[in-house]
Amino acid sequence: MHIAKLSFLVRDYDEAIDWFTRCLGFQLVEDRDMGGGKRWVVVAPAGGRGASLVLGKAVGEQVATIGKQAGGRVFLFLETDDFARDYARMSAEGVTFREAPRHEPYGSVVVFEDLYGNPWDLIEPRG
Repeated sequence: MHIAKLSFLVRDYDEAIDWFTRCLGFQLVEDRDMGGGKRWVVVAPAGGRGASLVLGKAVGEQVATIGKQAGGRVFLFLETDDFARDYARMSAEGVTFREAPRHEPYGSVVVFEDLYGNPWDLIEPRG
C-alpha cells in the first residue's frame, strides 16, 4: 500500500490549479466536472513521483480551515533532487518563504507558504 492522494482544501479550483502548476511546476492530472459546481481536480508533481493532491473546493465550515489544514504546522514535504534550481524557480514565481534556506543533517530545507498560507517544506534530502 501507499498513500496515493491527499485532499487539499481550496477557495477556488482555477486559482489553485494556476498556483500549483505555475509556482510549483505541478501537472494537472485530471479536471472533471462532477455537476452542481463540484469538480474532481487532481494535481501532482511533474514526473509522477509521490502523492497527488485532490483539490476540493471548501464549503460551509470547511472555508474557515483554508490555510490552516494542519493547524499551522508543516504537513506537506515537497522533495526535490535540485534544491537550488527549485528554490530559484519558486522565488521567481513569487512564492512566499518564511525563512532563508538552511542546511540540516538530513538535507537542504526551506519553509514556504502555498497560496493560502499553509506551510510546506521544500527539501533536498542528503544522499
